[in-house]
Amino acid sequence: MNIILLGAPGSGKGTMAQKLTGELNIPQISTGDIFRKNLKEETPLGLQIKDILNSGGLVPDEITIEIVKNRLAEPDCAHGYILDGFPRSIVQAKALDGFQRVDCAINLDVDKQTIVSRLSGRRFCPDCNGTFHVSALGGSDTCPVCGGKLITRKDDSEETVLERFRVYETTTLPLIEYYKAQGKLINIDGTGGVEAVYRRILDVLRK
Repeated sequence: MNIILLGAPGSGKGTMAQKLTGELNIPQISTGDIFRKNLKEETPLGLQIKDILNSGGLVPDEITIEIVKNRLAEPDCAHGYILDGFPRSIVQAKALDGFQRVDCAINLDVDKQTIVSRLSGRRFCPDCNGTFHVSALGGSDTCPVCGGKLITRKDDSEETVLERFRVYETTTLPLIEYYKAQGKLINIDGTGGVEAVYRRILDVLRK
């Protein structure tokens, strides 16, 4: 099964993709993970996209499309995959239709206020790479795993989060109508606990 996960930044796409990949035994393809790997290794691609990502912008379509096309051609995608973070625009969706068949697009519906709260409340530990939410820290700025000093990453600041949501509304939101018109859209309430949201997705996929 070839699945696309749609939703605003912070809607839980990555978490749901990780759970589904184990359930369905197909790989999770995350453009975000691919970009972060290249940033960390300071590859030519990483250096090219560094400033774009730090400002909350989107990587140019031609770069992203080529990366995804090459990844989906690998053997582990032969029996299906879960796309997390792609497509992000109608241009990307049409390009994807040119080289892959999509079975369904699952949209995680979460309101703006919840998204901002989720992302701007995240804290990161540079020592162990752990990510935590202020709601579970009890006012502490110390990593509960290793004792390191927690920080707010630039891409989790409220200003950047709001910019990411604005970009989502203008470029990615139209994808909902695009896949609805194809009869492939599945809307899922993305609020509540992880297991509750995951169960909603499974219930629909098993019908």
